[in-house]
Amino acid sequence: MSYRDIQVDIRGDGVAHLSLNRPAKRNAMNAAMLEELHAFAEDKATLGGLRAVVLTGTGDVFCAGGDLDWMRAQVNADRATRMAEARKLAHALRALNEIPVPLIGRIHGAAFGGGVGLACICDVAIATEDARFGLTETGLGLIPATIGPYVIARLGEGPARRVFMSSRRFGAAEAVALGIVAKAVPSDALDATVEAEVTPYLSAAPGAVGRAKALARWLGPRIDDDVIEETITRLADTWETDEARAGLEAFLEKRPAPWVKS
Repeated sequence: MSYRDIQVDIRGDGVAHLSLNRPAKRNAMNAAMLEELHAFAEDKATLGGLRAVVLTGTGDVFCAGGDLDWMRAQVNADRATRMAEARKLAHALRALNEIPVPLIGRIHGAAFGGGVGLACICDVAIATEDARFGLTETGLGLIPATIGPYVIARLGEGPARRVFMSSRRFGAAEAVALGIVAKAVPSDALDATVEAEVTPYLSAAPGAVGRAKALARWLGPRIDDDVIEETITRLADTWETDEARAGLEAFLEKRPAPWVKS
């Protein structure tokens, strides 16, 4: 399958580099990118020969969150359309979360909003020391709904509540403390550190690795159709509030939202 908004490079040893590929947009997610991520994760022909996947981004930023034009189109959309768009993110995240090979995150620059969600579906994520993070949705009057199950599964409820609602941005050291990423390393050590995470899987039985991952997922917090649909419903409800309308208008017009205190 050919892709436009993601890039897939598969090495001879079965390690794939899956890159978000919208560098001019800071790898912000739109519908096309999410559909391509979902398709990659569901492509059994490709996955059959893989031993590991490294998830990263081209350019200077891992993922800046939601694409501005994608969000602008949803401002005036109806409820059904908004829910359909939310499902694209939800289905991409679920497919990647359940991919039957190790998923290693290579985080650089920034991971905001949905970018944090992507980091949290990785089996292990490594970040550069200067990377920035943030669950920025409430600053827009929205909530981190579709990514929420994966954030809570990774961090646990208590640690997650430190950053889940405040919209504040934080550094890689705090991301390590929270559990979003396993390590923060200098930029020039990022590739070697990611490779060190990949290497053990090249000596492990791939079928057993996949079954062990599925077992860990089964033993972990429930993330099923009902949970996913509830997050989509809650996001749709939030989109319809006066706060969301005011926050998104302010964001698109590049001015402070009405609740911002100077």
